[in-house]
Amino acid sequence: MEFTKNLAEAEEFDKLKNKVLKYVLYKKRTENEVREKFKQEIEENKLEDIIELLKTYEYISDRDYIERSIKEFKALKNMSIKEINYKLLQKRVNKALLDEYIYENREDLLQFEIKSAKNILRKRVKSDEDLADAKRYLFSKGYMSESVSIAIDEMEE
Repeated sequence: MEFTKNLAEAEEFDKLKNKVLKYVLYKKRTENEVREKFKQEIEENKLEDIIELLKTYEYISDRDYIERSIKEFKALKNMSIKEINYKLLQKRVNKALLDEYIYENREDLLQFEIKSAKNILRKRVKSDEDLADAKRYLFSKGYMSESVSIAIDEMEE
């Protein structure tokens, strides 16, 4: 009797694990996205066990999610470091991991921010009045004044 009960529990766990795995494999997700999606469906203890198991096999990894997202942002968008930070915090990635990643890659991200600022300035600036508007726009998007100054200096060279 006990064996049958344990077997049924194992089968149920496996079924739930596969459901979560399918969700994660369809599109990379943060740990919190998985938790939010299944919190109504799966008992909390089982969900935590499934998440921990999938983290062990690196199907769920906030660090990988952060790295992949930043690579995508850098390839497709003009963004400030602050915007990147905000977008990823909206996805509820682990803040400590995000802060650590930004700290470890500060120089690279700073160069990206300067390049992004230059791209935006090129598109927006046709006169001195445009420059003032473009600077206000960049500051409103979280660009650091240092990045904006460097971008302007490099454009004038």
